[in-house]
Amino acid sequence: MLPPPFLVHRLTAVTSFHRRRTMTSLASQSSSRINSAISISYSSLLSPPPTLSHSIEKAFGSGPDCLGIIIVRDLPSEYPKLRERLLKFAHAFAQLDEPVREKYVDAKSRYSFGWSHGKEIMNGKPDTLKGSYYANPVIDAPSVHPTLQEAYPEYYGVNIWPKDEKGIEGFESAFKDLGSFVFDVGVKLAAACQPFASPHLTDASLSLSNLIRSSQTNKARLLHYFPPSPECPLPAEDEPIDSWCGFHVDHALLTGLCSALYIQHPPGIPAKAIPSPSPTSGLYIRARDGELTKVTIPPDCLAFQTGEALELATAGRLRATPHCVRVGAGTDVEHVSRETFALFMNPDVNQRISETETFGEFSKRIFDDHYDDAR
Repeated sequence: MLPPPFLVHRLTAVTSFHRRRTMTSLASQSSSRINSAISISYSSLLSPPPTLSHSIEKAFGSGPDCLGIIIVRDLPSEYPKLRERLLKFAHAFAQLDEPVREKYVDAKSRYSFGWSHGKEIMNGKPDTLKGSYYANPVIDAPSVHPTLQEAYPEYYGVNIWPKDEKGIEGFESAFKDLGSFVFDVGVKLAAACQPFASPHLTDASLSLSNLIRSSQTNKARLLHYFPPSPECPLPAEDEPIDSWCGFHVDHALLTGLCSALYIQHPPGIPAKAIPSPSPTSGLYIRARDGELTKVTIPPDCLAFQTGEALELATAGRLRATPHCVRVGAGTDVEHVSRETFALFMNPDVNQRISETETFGEFSKRIFDDHYDDAR
């Protein structure tokens, strides 16, 4: 039996899917403004949540200049090393021979655990520009009824970790260490969002932070954006804004993001980390007023952006964040890959996020929209 709905307001997924499909028409617009993301100190997350209400509203609200993203600075000192260690593993894993990488593909989870490349549909075609490694960094195996595991293999699968592969020793621990760090910060931020959710929750005992903390569906994605190649040549000056990753909104409650690491690796030369190779490379967000903004996340900071589940959970007061990733034009992007990490913080699948739909049902529709095995 499903739990009672925790929303008063009804906002159907049809509207969100319409946004998802039409966002690509905005991708050719090239004008954008400078980074104007709201930032908060990590220490402020340790204070009572109401103290952050103004910053949360400025970052995640529906005002015309709200971006739907917030930067958390002044993190504990171990964070930069955790980030760099795992992002270098993203590049190292992508250098493994294809047959080796394919050992860690999990088709039965619809490529939602282990390695995935070319399976996701973005802008109407298979996305071969990036490869992903998925796992739940908090738990290795879910403790749910087998019927749920069968119904939702995308969330209730078992983590797959590389074993005895030269060059990526320590991959599993690096993934879990960074993922757990981002998770802990995200739970604290979710508590700060609670004042916006509370008026719309039918069950006063529910909290966003508890929905995330108790969930077994949280999922991390380690991303490797491949360098330009003969099949995908260097971008032109007028390249689409979403040349590396199409415009979309996440369907989580919150998504935690690390600053990207760029790695230059010409043939026969050791790989090395470099600054962003182009001033136009990186993450772009469509603000509430329609303006496009390039957002730069400092290497020692985390960012969190809002997903569709949070938009529903707050009756639209905290809206989902349309975003994309751009390669950036210029010869300096040759042989340069982009490595990053995202943690999608979700409720469990049986939790209702509208009067008619659970998070699991909502997610199924998104998977059907983005994976070619549903076509």
